[in-house]
Amino acid sequence: MQKVRLGQSDLHVTPICLGTMTFGEQVSEADAHAIMDRAFERGIDFLDTAEMYSVPTRAPTFGATEAIMGRWLKARPGLREKLVIASKVAGPARGMDWVREGQGMTQDDIRRSCENSLKRLQTDVIDLYQIHWPERHVPSFGATYYDPSKERSATSIQQQLETLSELVKAGKIRHIGLSNETPYGVHEFVRLAEQHGLARVVSIQNPYCLINRSYDNGTDETCHRLGVSLLAYSPLGFGLLTGKYDVSGTEGPDAPKGARISTYESTRKQRWGRPEALAAARRYNALAREHGLSPTRMALAFCYTNWRVASTIIGVTRMAQLDECLDAWDTTLTPELLAQIDAIRWELRDPAQ
Repeated sequence: MQKVRLGQSDLHVTPICLGTMTFGEQVSEADAHAIMDRAFERGIDFLDTAEMYSVPTRAPTFGATEAIMGRWLKARPGLREKLVIASKVAGPARGMDWVREGQGMTQDDIRRSCENSLKRLQTDVIDLYQIHWPERHVPSFGATYYDPSKERSATSIQQQLETLSELVKAGKIRHIGLSNETPYGVHEFVRLAEQHGLARVVSIQNPYCLINRSYDNGTDETCHRLGVSLLAYSPLGFGLLTGKYDVSGTEGPDAPKGARISTYESTRKQRWGRPEALAAARRYNALAREHGLSPTRMALAFCYTNWRVASTIIGVTRMAQLDECLDAWDTTLTPELLAQIDAIRWELRDPAQ
Protein backbone atom coordinates (compact mmCIF):
# COMPACT_ATOMS: atom_id res chain seq x y z
CA MET A 1 0.00 0.00 0.00
CA GLN A 2 1.22 3.46 -0.88
CA LYS A 3 2.06 5.81 1.97
CA VAL A 4 0.16 9.03 2.53
CA ARG A 5 1.38 12.42 3.64
CA LEU A 6 -0.05 13.88 6.84
CA GLY A 7 -1.15 17.45 6.41
CA GLN A 8 1.54 19.79 5.08
CA SER A 9 4.32 17.90 6.88
CA ASP A 10 7.12 15.63 5.72
CA LEU A 11 5.54 12.77 7.65
CA HIS A 12 4.41 9.86 5.46
CA VAL A 13 2.51 6.92 6.95
CA THR A 14 0.70 3.79 5.87
CA PRO A 15 -3.03 4.31 5.23
CA ILE A 16 -3.75 1.76 7.95
CA CYS A 17 -2.57 2.48 11.49
CA LEU A 18 -2.43 -0.05 14.32
CA GLY A 19 -4.27 1.24 17.37
CA THR A 20 -3.03 -0.14 20.68
CA MET A 21 -5.50 0.88 23.40
CA THR A 22 -6.35 -2.76 24.24
CA PHE A 23 -2.73 -3.66 24.98
CA GLY A 24 -2.35 -4.20 28.72
CA GLU A 25 -6.05 -4.75 29.38
CA GLN A 26 -7.68 -7.10 26.89
CA VAL A 27 -4.38 -8.09 25.29
CA SER A 28 -1.43 -9.52 27.21
CA GLU A 29 2.06 -8.16 26.64
CA ALA A 30 3.19 -11.28 24.78
CA ASP A 31 0.18 -11.16 22.48
CA ALA A 32 0.61 -7.41 21.96
CA HIS A 33 4.21 -7.95 20.86
CA ALA A 34 3.10 -10.68 18.46
CA ILE A 35 0.38 -8.46 16.99
CA MET A 36 2.80 -5.58 16.45
CA ASP A 37 5.29 -7.98 14.85
CA ARG A 38 2.63 -9.27 12.45
CA ALA A 39 1.44 -5.77 11.57
CA PHE A 40 4.97 -4.70 10.69
CA GLU A 41 5.57 -7.88 8.69
CA ARG A 42 2.46 -7.05 6.68
CA GLY A 43 3.66 -3.55 5.90
CA ILE A 44 2.13 -1.40 8.64
CA ASP A 45 4.62 1.13 9.99
CA PHE A 46 2.21 3.49 11.80
CA LEU A 47 1.31 2.81 15.46
CA ASP A 48 -0.92 4.94 17.67
CA THR A 49 -1.04 5.01 21.46
CA ALA A 50 -1.70 7.44 24.33
CA GLU A 51 -0.55 8.12 27.87
CA MET A 52 -3.97 7.16 29.28
CA TYR A 53 -4.01 3.70 27.63
CA SER A 54 -4.88 0.97 28.20
CA VAL A 55 -8.65 1.35 28.01
CA PRO A 56 -10.91 1.32 29.93
CA THR A 57 -8.70 3.78 31.71
CA ARG A 58 -7.98 3.13 35.36
CA ALA A 59 -5.13 3.86 37.73
CA PRO A 60 -3.40 0.43 37.64
CA THR A 61 -3.07 0.41 33.84
CA PHE A 62 -2.40 4.09 33.19
CA GLY A 63 0.59 4.22 30.82
CA ALA A 64 0.68 0.43 30.46
CA THR A 65 0.31 0.42 26.68
CA GLU A 66 3.22 2.80 26.09
CA ALA A 67 5.38 0.70 28.43
CA ILE A 68 4.48 -2.47 26.50
CA MET A 69 5.40 -0.77 23.25
CA GLY A 70 8.64 0.51 24.76
CA ARG A 71 9.75 -2.98 25.76
CA TRP A 72 8.80 -4.25 22.29
CA LEU A 73 10.95 -1.57 20.65
CA LYS A 74 13.89 -2.17 22.98
CA ALA A 75 13.90 -5.88 22.16
CA ARG A 76 14.10 -5.13 18.42
CA PRO A 77 17.18 -2.96 17.76
CA GLY A 78 16.98 -0.92 14.58
CA LEU A 79 13.19 -1.14 14.28
CA ARG A 80 12.38 2.27 15.77
CA GLU A 81 13.63 4.29 12.79
CA LYS A 82 11.38 2.27 10.48
CA LEU A 83 8.22 3.19 12.38
CA VAL A 84 6.00 6.21 12.88
CA ILE A 85 4.94 6.36 16.53
CA ALA A 86 2.01 8.54 17.57
CA SER A 87 0.96 9.22 21.14
CA LYS A 88 -1.30 11.64 22.97
CA VAL A 89 -1.39 13.92 25.97
CA ALA A 90 -4.66 13.55 27.86
CA GLY A 91 -6.95 16.54 28.07
CA PRO A 92 -8.46 17.70 31.37
CA ALA A 93 -8.67 14.75 33.75
CA ARG A 94 -12.37 15.22 34.60
CA GLY A 95 -12.41 12.84 37.52
CA MET A 96 -9.45 10.68 36.47
CA ASP A 97 -7.11 11.86 39.21
CA TRP A 98 -4.51 9.25 38.26
CA VAL A 99 -3.90 11.15 35.01
CA ARG A 100 -2.72 14.30 36.74
CA GLU A 101 -3.46 16.61 39.63
CA GLY A 102 -6.14 19.20 39.01
CA GLN A 103 -8.70 19.33 36.24
CA GLY A 104 -6.84 21.28 33.58
CA MET A 105 -4.11 20.71 31.03
CA THR A 106 -1.45 23.28 31.79
CA GLN A 107 1.73 23.93 29.87
CA ASP A 108 3.66 22.06 32.57
CA ASP A 109 1.21 19.17 32.24
CA ILE A 110 1.98 18.91 28.53
CA ARG A 111 5.74 18.95 29.10
CA ARG A 112 5.55 16.41 31.91
CA SER A 113 3.26 14.09 29.98
CA CYS A 114 5.56 14.17 26.96
CA GLU A 115 8.63 13.36 29.05
CA ASN A 116 6.85 10.45 30.72
CA SER A 117 5.64 9.07 27.39
CA LEU A 118 9.17 9.22 25.98
CA LYS A 119 10.45 7.24 28.97
CA ARG A 120 7.74 4.60 28.73
CA LEU A 121 8.20 4.25 24.97
CA GLN A 122 11.98 4.12 25.42
CA THR A 123 12.51 6.46 22.50
CA ASP A 124 14.09 9.87 22.00
CA VAL A 125 11.29 11.32 19.89
CA ILE A 126 7.56 10.90 19.29
CA ASP A 127 6.74 11.34 15.61
CA LEU A 128 3.19 12.62 16.13
CA TYR A 129 2.08 14.05 19.48
CA GLN A 130 -1.63 14.73 19.77
CA ILE A 131 -3.94 16.44 22.24
CA HIS A 132 -6.28 13.59 23.14
CA TRP A 133 -9.30 15.80 23.73
CA PRO A 134 -9.65 19.57 23.90
CA GLU A 135 -8.62 21.49 26.98
CA ARG A 136 -11.68 23.68 26.58
CA HIS A 137 -15.16 22.25 27.05
CA VAL A 138 -16.64 20.80 23.87
CA PRO A 139 -19.39 18.25 23.17
CA SER A 140 -17.60 14.92 22.74
CA PHE A 141 -17.73 11.24 23.70
CA GLY A 142 -21.48 11.11 23.24
CA ALA A 143 -22.45 14.69 24.13
CA THR A 144 -24.42 16.51 21.44
CA TYR A 145 -24.58 20.21 22.22
CA TYR A 146 -22.04 22.87 23.07
CA ASP A 147 -22.89 24.51 26.42
CA PRO A 148 -20.94 27.73 27.12
CA SER A 149 -21.92 27.62 30.79
CA LYS A 150 -19.62 24.61 31.22
CA GLU A 151 -16.55 26.39 29.88
CA ARG A 152 -13.63 26.02 32.30
CA SER A 153 -10.65 26.64 30.02
CA ALA A 154 -7.49 27.77 31.79
CA THR A 155 -4.80 27.26 29.14
CA SER A 156 -5.37 29.03 25.85
CA ILE A 157 -4.86 27.36 22.49
CA GLN A 158 -1.95 29.71 21.86
CA GLN A 159 -0.29 28.62 25.10
CA GLN A 160 -0.79 24.97 24.19
CA LEU A 161 0.75 25.61 20.78
CA GLU A 162 3.70 27.45 22.31
CA THR A 163 4.45 24.50 24.58
CA LEU A 164 4.11 21.94 21.79
CA SER A 165 6.35 24.10 19.60
CA GLU A 166 8.99 24.13 22.35
CA LEU A 167 8.91 20.33 22.36
CA VAL A 168 9.31 20.28 18.58
CA LYS A 169 12.29 22.63 18.74
CA ALA A 170 13.80 20.49 21.50
CA GLY A 171 13.57 17.45 19.23
CA LYS A 172 11.25 15.55 21.56
CA ILE A 173 8.36 15.47 19.10
CA ARG A 174 8.37 15.85 15.32
CA HIS A 175 4.82 16.93 14.54
CA ILE A 176 1.60 17.74 16.41
CA GLY A 177 -1.99 16.70 15.98
CA LEU A 178 -5.44 16.98 17.53
CA SER A 179 -8.06 14.45 18.53
CA ASN A 180 -11.80 14.61 19.21
CA GLU A 181 -11.74 18.16 17.88
CA THR A 182 -14.32 20.47 16.34
CA PRO A 183 -14.14 22.67 13.22
CA TYR A 184 -13.55 25.71 15.43
CA GLY A 185 -10.68 24.01 17.25
CA VAL A 186 -8.93 22.93 14.06
CA HIS A 187 -9.27 26.38 12.52
CA GLU A 188 -8.03 28.17 15.63
CA PHE A 189 -4.99 25.92 16.04
CA VAL A 190 -4.03 26.53 12.41
CA ARG A 191 -4.76 30.27 12.52
CA LEU A 192 -2.66 30.87 15.62
CA ALA A 193 0.20 28.70 14.35
CA GLU A 194 0.40 30.67 11.12
CA GLN A 195 0.01 34.01 12.88
CA HIS A 196 2.73 33.36 15.46
CA GLY A 197 5.07 31.03 13.60
CA LEU A 198 4.26 28.04 15.79
CA ALA A 199 4.03 24.32 15.01
CA ARG A 200 1.13 23.59 12.66
CA VAL A 201 -1.18 20.65 13.31
CA VAL A 202 -0.88 17.95 10.66
CA SER A 203 -3.75 15.68 11.66
CA ILE A 204 -6.97 15.22 13.56
CA GLN A 205 -7.93 11.87 15.10
CA ASN A 206 -11.72 11.70 15.27
CA PRO A 207 -14.29 8.90 15.20
CA TYR A 208 -15.37 8.01 11.68
CA CYS A 209 -17.52 5.06 10.71
CA LEU A 210 -20.89 4.21 9.22
CA ILE A 211 -22.77 4.95 12.45
CA ASN A 212 -20.81 8.10 13.28
CA ARG A 213 -20.08 10.36 10.33
CA SER A 214 -20.34 13.57 12.35
CA TYR A 215 -16.97 14.50 10.84
CA ASP A 216 -18.84 15.02 7.56
CA ASN A 217 -20.86 17.84 9.12
CA GLY A 218 -18.32 20.60 8.54
CA THR A 219 -15.08 19.24 9.97
CA ASP A 220 -14.33 17.59 6.64
CA GLU A 221 -14.43 20.92 4.78
CA THR A 222 -12.38 22.64 7.47
CA CYS A 223 -9.64 20.01 7.37
CA HIS A 224 -9.63 19.79 3.58
CA ARG A 225 -9.23 23.53 3.10
CA LEU A 226 -6.63 23.87 5.87
CA GLY A 227 -4.59 20.82 4.88
CA VAL A 228 -5.17 18.74 8.03
CA SER A 229 -5.41 14.95 7.63
CA LEU A 230 -8.01 12.72 9.23
CA LEU A 231 -6.94 9.69 11.23
CA ALA A 232 -10.22 7.77 11.52
CA TYR A 233 -10.72 5.86 14.74
CA SER A 234 -13.41 3.29 15.60
CA PRO A 235 -14.03 2.37 11.94
CA LEU A 236 -15.97 -0.66 13.18
CA GLY A 237 -18.10 1.33 15.60
CA PHE A 238 -16.71 -0.31 18.74
CA GLY A 239 -17.46 -3.69 17.19
CA LEU A 240 -21.08 -2.98 16.29
CA LEU A 241 -20.20 -3.01 12.59
CA THR A 242 -18.62 -6.47 12.70
CA GLY A 243 -21.98 -8.20 12.90
CA LYS A 244 -21.28 -10.00 16.16
CA TYR A 245 -24.16 -8.22 17.87
CA ASP A 246 -26.71 -8.82 15.14
CA VAL A 247 -28.53 -11.54 17.05
CA SER A 248 -31.02 -10.04 19.49
CA GLY A 249 -29.69 -10.08 23.04
CA THR A 250 -26.00 -10.33 22.16
CA GLU A 251 -25.44 -6.68 23.05
CA GLY A 252 -26.29 -7.39 26.70
CA PRO A 253 -24.77 -9.64 29.38
CA ASP A 254 -24.69 -12.50 26.86
CA ALA A 255 -22.50 -10.61 24.41
CA PRO A 256 -19.58 -12.57 22.94
CA LYS A 257 -16.87 -13.23 25.50
CA GLY A 258 -14.28 -10.47 25.52
CA ALA A 259 -16.39 -8.12 23.40
CA ARG A 260 -15.63 -4.49 24.16
CA ILE A 261 -19.22 -3.38 24.62
CA SER A 262 -19.72 -5.98 27.36
CA THR A 263 -16.29 -5.38 28.89
CA TYR A 264 -16.51 -1.59 29.11
CA GLU A 265 -19.48 -0.76 31.30
CA SER A 266 -19.08 2.99 30.70
CA THR A 267 -19.54 2.42 26.97
CA ARG A 268 -23.21 1.59 27.49
CA LYS A 269 -23.73 5.12 28.75
CA GLN A 270 -21.98 6.72 25.78
CA ARG A 271 -22.43 6.80 22.03
CA TRP A 272 -21.64 3.19 21.15
CA GLY A 273 -24.03 1.79 23.76
CA ARG A 274 -27.14 3.50 22.44
CA PRO A 275 -29.94 1.24 21.17
CA GLU A 276 -30.18 3.48 18.11
CA ALA A 277 -26.51 2.85 17.31
CA LEU A 278 -26.99 -0.91 17.44
CA ALA A 279 -30.15 -0.73 15.32
CA ALA A 280 -28.34 1.34 12.68
CA ALA A 281 -25.34 -0.99 12.71
CA ARG A 282 -27.63 -3.93 12.05
CA ARG A 283 -29.06 -2.13 9.02
CA TYR A 284 -25.59 -1.54 7.58
CA ASN A 285 -24.51 -5.09 8.38
CA ALA A 286 -27.52 -6.49 6.56
CA LEU A 287 -26.73 -4.28 3.57
CA ALA A 288 -23.19 -5.63 3.47
CA ARG A 289 -24.44 -9.21 3.37
CA GLU A 290 -26.88 -8.33 0.58
CA HIS A 291 -23.87 -7.30 -1.49
CA GLY A 292 -21.85 -10.41 -0.66
CA LEU A 293 -19.54 -8.69 1.82
CA SER A 294 -18.91 -9.31 5.49
CA PRO A 295 -20.00 -6.40 7.70
CA THR A 296 -16.38 -5.88 8.76
CA ARG A 297 -15.13 -5.71 5.19
CA MET A 298 -17.75 -3.17 4.11
CA ALA A 299 -17.27 -0.96 7.16
CA LEU A 300 -13.50 -0.89 6.75
CA ALA A 301 -13.67 -0.36 2.98
CA PHE A 302 -15.93 2.63 3.61
CA CYS A 303 -13.02 4.25 5.48
CA TYR A 304 -10.19 2.83 3.40
CA THR A 305 -11.61 4.25 0.15
CA ASN A 306 -12.96 7.54 1.51
CA TRP A 307 -11.23 10.70 0.26
CA ARG A 308 -11.61 12.24 3.72
CA VAL A 309 -9.50 9.60 5.46
CA ALA A 310 -5.70 9.66 5.38
CA SER A 311 -5.19 6.65 7.65
CA THR A 312 -7.66 4.32 9.37
CA ILE A 313 -6.85 3.22 12.90
CA ILE A 314 -7.68 -0.42 13.54
CA GLY A 315 -7.81 -1.91 17.02
CA VAL A 316 -7.60 -5.65 17.51
CA THR A 317 -7.37 -8.16 20.33
CA ARG A 318 -6.46 -11.24 18.29
CA MET A 319 -4.19 -12.03 15.37
CA ALA A 320 -7.14 -13.21 13.28
CA GLN A 321 -8.78 -9.82 13.66
CA LEU A 322 -5.62 -8.09 12.48
CA ASP A 323 -5.42 -10.25 9.39
CA GLU A 324 -9.12 -9.70 8.64
CA CYS A 325 -8.69 -5.93 8.84
CA LEU A 326 -5.62 -5.94 6.62
CA ASP A 327 -7.15 -8.36 4.12
CA ALA A 328 -9.99 -5.88 3.56
CA TRP A 329 -7.60 -3.28 2.13
CA ASP A 330 -8.26 -3.94 -1.57
CA THR A 331 -12.05 -3.99 -1.24
CA THR A 332 -13.96 -1.51 -3.37
CA LEU A 333 -17.58 -0.42 -2.88
CA THR A 334 -19.77 0.08 -5.92
CA PRO A 335 -21.52 3.40 -6.56
CA GLU A 336 -24.82 1.59 -5.99
CA LEU A 337 -23.71 0.34 -2.58
CA LEU A 338 -22.37 3.76 -1.57
CA ALA A 339 -25.72 5.30 -2.53
CA GLN A 340 -27.53 2.77 -0.36
CA ILE A 341 -25.18 3.55 2.52
CA ASP A 342 -25.98 7.24 2.17
CA ALA A 343 -29.70 6.46 2.04
CA ILE A 344 -29.49 4.73 5.42
CA ARG A 345 -27.56 7.64 6.85
CA TRP A 346 -30.17 10.10 5.54
CA GLU A 347 -32.79 8.11 7.41
CA LEU A 348 -30.90 7.36 10.65
CA ARG A 349 -28.25 10.13 10.72
CA ASP A 350 -25.38 9.55 13.17
CA PRO A 351 -26.75 7.63 16.14
CA ALA A 352 -23.30 7.04 17.66
CA GLN A 353 -22.28 10.70 17.48
